[in-house]
Amino acid sequence: MLNPKLVKLPAGLYLVATPIGTARDITLRALDILTSADVLVAEDTRTLRKLMEIHGVPLGDRQVLAYHDHNGAQMRPRLLGLLEQGLTMAYASEAGTPMIADPGFDLARAAHEAGYPVTAAPGPSAVVTALTLGGLPTDRFFFAGFLPNASGQRKTALRRYADIPGTLVFYESPKRIAAMLRDAAEVLGPDRQAAVCRELTKKFEEVIPGRLQDLAEICASRTLKGEIVVLIDRKSSENIHESDLEELLREALAGRTVRDAADAVATRTGLPRRQVYQMALKLEQGE
Repeated sequence: MLNPKLVKLPAGLYLVATPIGTARDITLRALDILTSADVLVAEDTRTLRKLMEIHGVPLGDRQVLAYHDHNGAQMRPRLLGLLEQGLTMAYASEAGTPMIADPGFDLARAAHEAGYPVTAAPGPSAVVTALTLGGLPTDRFFFAGFLPNASGQRKTALRRYADIPGTLVFYESPKRIAAMLRDAAEVLGPDRQAAVCRELTKKFEEVIPGRLQDLAEICASRTLKGEIVVLIDRKSSENIHESDLEELLREALAGRTVRDAADAVATRTGLPRRQVYQMALKLEQGE
């Protein structure tokens, strides 16, 4: 239900997160902003119009302006001119949170540089939703967006990410998912754990966990549809050098108990907690 006591928004640019699937995932604040903004801007105007119609947000005589990768350079001066007039402007991504693999980045940066207020109405994110459901560690993650289309360039990019000590997160097309997983298995290792998350929050939501090699074979044998997020576990730390482990523990022990330091390092490295705790205890006792 729309807020009947809406007040005039302060002038500036409002980045509005929109649902990645289920329309009811939009926030009440996002609806308030879409109701009150003087100017509406969207990556896909049809998607925004439909979303507003679903939620009963009146458009009135307001124009919905398109802003995307193909017209951004031409549209930014016009939009900054509207902000100069003291208007409130809502920018909505096609799906999810603006600025995350989204053309709104250049608009928000230009608004910041020009001195206009920029704020966000946070909401759905495919990255965070996939991490929530994927079953892989979430204490650290690295979002890399879409990998290159060409296999050679894709493998080069994967090599750069191979040693990052966190869960890797990628967006991928249904048409390329099997090839992407095949390249990932070759570069990162066939036994590395991963998860393919598709159609998140939608009717046919699916999370497929498994080894990279197994997932590559599964996706090659199936025709997947919808938006896809791929999660890949961090590199195994079973062969971490004792000197490196000791250094990590000394850093963790600064300001922490032995138990908390051991927990933190065990989570970071993937090593058995008992092994890490025993070394932490020795370091704390000065042995």
